[in-house]
Amino acid sequence: MYFDVTEAIRQMGYSLSRLEIEPEVCDGEGNSFHEIGDNLRRPNKPLNCFDHEIAHLTNLKSRPNENLIRNVPGRGALPVSTVKMLASREGNYSGLGRFSSADCRHILSRYLPINGPWVVDQMSSRAYVSQFSADGSLFVASFQGSNIRIYDVDGGWKFKKNILARSLRWTITDTCLSPNQRSLVYASMSPIVHIVNIGSSSMESYANITEIHEGLDFSAYGDRGYAFGIFSIKYSTDGRELVAGSSDDSIYVYDLEANKLSLRISAHMSDVNTVCFADESGHLVYSGSDDTYCKVWDRRCFNTREKPAGVLVGHIEGITFIDSRGDGRYFISNGKDQAIKLWDIRKMSSNETSHCSSLSFRNYDWDYRWMDYHGRAQHLKHPNDQSVTTYRGHSVLRTLIRCYFSPEHSTGQKYIYTGSNDSWVYIYDLVTGALVAVLKYHRSTVRDCSWHPSYPMLVSSSWDGEVVKWEFSASGENKVPGMKTRVRRRHPN
Repeated sequence: MYFDVTEAIRQMGYSLSRLEIEPEVCDGEGNSFHEIGDNLRRPNKPLNCFDHEIAHLTNLKSRPNENLIRNVPGRGALPVSTVKMLASREGNYSGLGRFSSADCRHILSRYLPINGPWVVDQMSSRAYVSQFSADGSLFVASFQGSNIRIYDVDGGWKFKKNILARSLRWTITDTCLSPNQRSLVYASMSPIVHIVNIGSSSMESYANITEIHEGLDFSAYGDRGYAFGIFSIKYSTDGRELVAGSSDDSIYVYDLEANKLSLRISAHMSDVNTVCFADESGHLVYSGSDDTYCKVWDRRCFNTREKPAGVLVGHIEGITFIDSRGDGRYFISNGKDQAIKLWDIRKMSSNETSHCSSLSFRNYDWDYRWMDYHGRAQHLKHPNDQSVTTYRGHSVLRTLIRCYFSPEHSTGQKYIYTGSNDSWVYIYDLVTGALVAVLKYHRSTVRDCSWHPSYPMLVSSSWDGEVVKWEFSASGENKVPGMKTRVRRRHPN
């Protein structure tokens, strides 16, 4: 399912220009900032005057054809307006006779999913996970009260299946759809994760009553019983293996074909809160921990040594989530130091002993689960920070809040977005660091959010129990059948 630019513009009409992101305003000293509501938000430190490679890569993904820019009527600075882009296509100024992928991204990336929200679902327990399938046809939401709910997005958000989690401990910490979208694996604060067939016709999935929830035992390696829980779990690209991060400081690999645990690595010095694959090859794995380190692991070396391919330092508090750009080179991490960091793995060190730990110069006690971030820590910076840049504005408290790159197909990954403890969703410009949008609706922590891979649509899930949909719509009306009525609330400033 892909978002057709021409059809979208026909439906939205030229009135969509009123929601275009305005060109950046400068303060006279070369610093730029965007207008958000009634306030001007200054960006974080930009990427070295745009000379870093990722700035050029992002530009290539979402910059119009050079011939189109050069020959467009009323030529001006980027971004080129949608009307001028359409006129240029009709005049075939690019010489292609159509929009290129970069042209489409240039248009679509300007229309953020900021309208709404519309309530998708509301439960009596906290929502922990939001997840679109790879093609956007399905959406998964999981809740602390053991429910995992699946929706048919293509079918107008029709409810498809409710899975009641088996042997739940505290909450569902993570879920992951298989690459073929036929099964789903879920984890909680237990070494037993479960896998469920989601392709069956049954709308209610009760463990081993209406459907089998096969238990995969990650504790078999060393026979440690129920001494740890799984925070993060991901399928390999080919769907044959699972990689997981756990509360016993380890990374696990489970062989689904052999139905057994194949590997455990003592990866960090504290909880491994997040793991993910670097690219489609599945060779490289990124991990993040409460020991403040991001590590890169080469799966081709997993069986020969328990040393990472490299270590990246810069966070001064634990890491809650990692998302890969998908190119085996760049990734972002959310940290309890209230910051997202962008990383280039070519800057990694051979091991963490070559750098001082952030814990060695932190002279205060703090627990993010029930304390506000320490005021003195706001200005601390790791002396050996290897990150490319840092994004601040959101808050990472109470739970393992997640962050992501925006979709490649529709935005060229121009943005990064995150939930926040203050109940909002934040969207940053990847290159400039500017805060370009804040989505305000929820009444409690937004732990997770997910941007549709093709449409200007974003879904956020909150500890207030609500899962809501944001989208771009010129009319401001809900165009998707089957959705619940939009509810508006007032929020304190």
